[in-house]
Amino acid sequence: MPPESSGAGRSIERASADRIYYTLAAVIGGTVGIYFLVVPVLDLNIAFHFYLMLWITMASAFNVAAGFSGYMPFGFVAFYGVGAFTTAILVKSLGFPVLLALPFSGVAGVILGLLFAPTLRLSGIYFAIVSLALAGICRLVISNMPDHITGGSFGLQLGSRAEPVHSFYVMMAVMLLALGTILWLSRSRLGKALRAVRDDAEAADMMGVNVTRVRLYGWLIAAFFPAVCGGVEAWYTNVVDTETAFNTLTTAKTVIYAVAGGLGTVTGPIVGSVVMVWLDELIWRQFPLLNLLILGVATVMLVLFLPRGIVGTILRRRPEWRRYIP
Repeated sequence: MPPESSGAGRSIERASADRIYYTLAAVIGGTVGIYFLVVPVLDLNIAFHFYLMLWITMASAFNVAAGFSGYMPFGFVAFYGVGAFTTAILVKSLGFPVLLALPFSGVAGVILGLLFAPTLRLSGIYFAIVSLALAGICRLVISNMPDHITGGSFGLQLGSRAEPVHSFYVMMAVMLLALGTILWLSRSRLGKALRAVRDDAEAADMMGVNVTRVRLYGWLIAAFFPAVCGGVEAWYTNVVDTETAFNTLTTAKTVIYAVAGGLGTVTGPIVGSVVMVWLDELIWRQFPLLNLLILGVATVMLVLFLPRGIVGTILRRRPEWRRYIP
């Protein structure tokens, strides 16, 4: 076959694979959207599904930093906490409508990501430790701000603004936006550049990739969504304090859910979050006093037997499915 025909054949094959890829993604996204849309209508445990969507969003955003960019931010909760306090302060102290305050939470997360950007020069355990330390610094800074701004040790209460159903639908919109962004990223030039930098930064630089800029773009995407999640959760619970907003367990669960599904894929964090949140709920109902112990053992077993996560293991055994599974 002439080279031109061979190249045309590959282009047609890629186009066909892309059509199947995006069709499957649209079907899955539509099904997920419809399911969550009817949860409040059918009264299917709004609280459980709200936090399921929150963890899907958190794990997916973490996947951009860890799965696409190769960073392991143990201080990921900093974005969540700053987003929560941004919404609470704007609503409580400045009288902002909640829906207007939420975008500013995302902006606060991006600004914090820019402040943390110099740490992107680090890698591996050094970056992980520094990010954890920076999260602790954020918590101390907010704790020592004037009480009339952050509420001191008692935190901030948003008064009578709690609207569980409205905040549920806003959380659904944030989740779908996050999944759509990461789906685009997985097939975009930026996503391919992030993977190239993750695998070998020097080789990517020699190929003409602006390593610093690419890393920064991925980092800011990863910072935006947890900050918005923090704001929506503050609206849902109607209260914010430093103990819960900067709880390291938030980072721990985010890491576990993302790794359980499989880093570097779009569907991995979704599958991992659904499985682990459901397992956590089941264990908590049956063994409330042993919840964390049993969940920890289950997590260890999952990592030992499925080190690439659920979706990652499936794709390793069926590599031909990569062109169709996001």
